[in-house]
Amino acid sequence: MTPHHGQEDWVRAAFARSREAYPSSPAPVDRILTAGRARRRRRRAAVAAAASAACVLGLGLAVAFLKPPPAAVAPALRPSPVASSPSAPAPDTVGVRVAGGTTDGHRWSVALEFHRTLPKGYTPPADLDGTTAPDTSLLCQRMYIGGVRIDHQGGPWSDCQTVSGTHDPRTSGEMGLWSLHDKGLTGSRLMVADPEADVAYGLVTLSDGTRLKATTVTVPGTVYRAWAAPVPDGHTITAVDQYDSHHHRLTHDTNWH
Repeated sequence: MTPHHGQEDWVRAAFARSREAYPSSPAPVDRILTAGRARRRRRRAAVAAAASAACVLGLGLAVAFLKPPPAAVAPALRPSPVASSPSAPAPDTVGVRVAGGTTDGHRWSVALEFHRTLPKGYTPPADLDGTTAPDTSLLCQRMYIGGVRIDHQGGPWSDCQTVSGTHDPRTSGEMGLWSLHDKGLTGSRLMVADPEADVAYGLVTLSDGTRLKATTVTVPGTVYRAWAAPVPDGHTITAVDQYDSHHHRLTHDTNWH
C-alpha cells in the first residue's frame, strides 16, 4: 500500500529526531591507519623472512657446491708409485769365459774369476817387508787343457793374484805361454794376455804361417780383461801382434821363438 504524503512527512521527522538524539561517532581513521600500518609491517616481515630464507637457501647451495664431491663421483686419485725393488747385491764372485776350443785333440779353456773380497781359506801373500799385502780382492786366471787346470799342483789359488777392488791397473800389459809341463816349452800350450784397455784383439802367428785371432773379453764391472789362443804341440810362435777396434796395430812382439 502506497503511503500518503502525511505519513511520509511524519517518518522523515521521526528519523531526524532519532539522529539528533544519537549523534554518530567520527570515522575510526586512527584505527584504520594503525591497522594498515600493522598489515604493512606483517607484509614486510613476511617478505623479509622470505628473502632471508632465500639467502639461507642460496648459502646452503653455495656451501653444498663448495663441498668435495662424494667418494662415488670424486676424481680418481693417482696411484701411489710402486716402491722400487731394492737392487740385488752384487755377487761376491764374477766370472767370464775368455776363450775355448780344441787343440791336439784336447779341450781347452781360459776364464777370469774376480772375487770382490778375499775368499775364505785364502792367505794373502806377504810384501817384501814381511807385512801382509793391503789388497782386498782376488783375480784368478783359470786355464784348462784336457780337463786339467794348469798349475793345479800349487793349490786352489796358484793362478790368482791380489788386486785392489775392481779397477786395479797393475794387471794390464802382461802376457804368458802356459802348459801342463816343461814351463810352456813343449806340448799343448796356451798364449794368454792381459792387455791394455785399448786392445780389442790379439793375433798370434805360428811357425807354419797359421794366424790365430783372439778377442779381448772383460769381466763385467771391472777393468780386468784377457785374450787367449792355443798353440799346438810342435809349433812355435814367430810374432804376437795386438790391435785396437779400428784394426790399428798397437804392439808387435817377436820374443816367443
